[in-house]
Amino acid sequence: MTSGDYIYIWQAPEWPNWRYDLAALAGPLAEVSRAQGLLLGRLADVGMALRDQASLSALTEDVVKTCEIEGEQLNVESVRSSIARRLGVDIGALAPVDRHVEGVVEMVLDATANCNTPVSRERLFGWHAALFPTGYSGLTKIQVGGWRDDAAGPMQVVSGPVGRQRVHFEAPPVERIEAEMSRFLDWLNAESGEPPVIKAGLAHLWLVTLHPFDDGNGRIARAVGDLLLARADGSPQRFYSLSAQIQRERKAYYDILERTQKGTLDVTAWLAWFLDVLHRAVDQAQHTLDAVLAKARFWQRFAGTPMNARQVKLLNRLLDGFEGKLTTSKWATMAKCSPDTALRDISELLAHGALRKSSAGGRSTSYELNEPLVDD
Repeated sequence: MTSGDYIYIWQAPEWPNWRYDLAALAGPLAEVSRAQGLLLGRLADVGMALRDQASLSALTEDVVKTCEIEGEQLNVESVRSSIARRLGVDIGALAPVDRHVEGVVEMVLDATANCNTPVSRERLFGWHAALFPTGYSGLTKIQVGGWRDDAAGPMQVVSGPVGRQRVHFEAPPVERIEAEMSRFLDWLNAESGEPPVIKAGLAHLWLVTLHPFDDGNGRIARAVGDLLLARADGSPQRFYSLSAQIQRERKAYYDILERTQKGTLDVTAWLAWFLDVLHRAVDQAQHTLDAVLAKARFWQRFAGTPMNARQVKLLNRLLDGFEGKLTTSKWATMAKCSPDTALRDISELLAHGALRKSSAGGRSTSYELNEPLVDD
């Protein structure tokens, strides 16, 4: 039977007997393994403290970007503070954290830190409840901590304005969800024979195709993928973010997902895309590690330089990837001080050699770190 005899893969008679050409995927699998080995080998040489900082950066990016894929913006500093507190990593003063941020962080950390714990429906319900602590998604009340009930009609993924909406995907009807999820969880927790990274790609696709929740399906599917990748790496510490790379390639992600969900149960093309994006995520983590090492070098260089709390805080903001130009007025706003105090802080750091005036032109003088952010 071809995909022309049905609309979505879950309607295929042989569902969910996934097929893929392992020979065609052997090259991408080897490349991913090589990239992971290079990254983990480099991390093995930097010491525990810097590995913790690299993991903090990767987890922060993972939490922020998994929500951005769904169009939701989280405060980066709040996410970073929440993760740092839970991991026991010292980052100085902690930013305030709301319960929604805490919920996403709880889910991601539980998935990775407890990657070898079986995934049950109760565990997934806990993740879902953590994502929606108020029982609402936006202004809409949803079923929280349980499977969807389809009270408002079939579960569909749509885009476009009301009246001209395009249906990209329709999930299996609600009466199938309990049995389908039982079958999925049995496979997930068993030694099913697939290479671990392939299993992560299949799990992501399978769960977003079932779409078992009213909302949050993408975030939970990516968390399950992270759990399986942590198992594959043999380490609960995360040093790369697949969610961040998917966000960078968001359009391609939705395109390949839609083609796959309307195709056949031969998912070789999906897995090839998944492996390629995973490879790019691991490569991107090398840049994250560069930044962590550069930050460590910076503070080693200025270890004996007297600085006040505002200066330390703002320099760390720059070292963590401040976007835009740093001006006196921005310093005053972020440090919650007067413009005169901000100018005095900056002038002292210029004199110490920690900052320099930016060469970029503009109406306002701007400043940047006097230290490269990549390895020499």
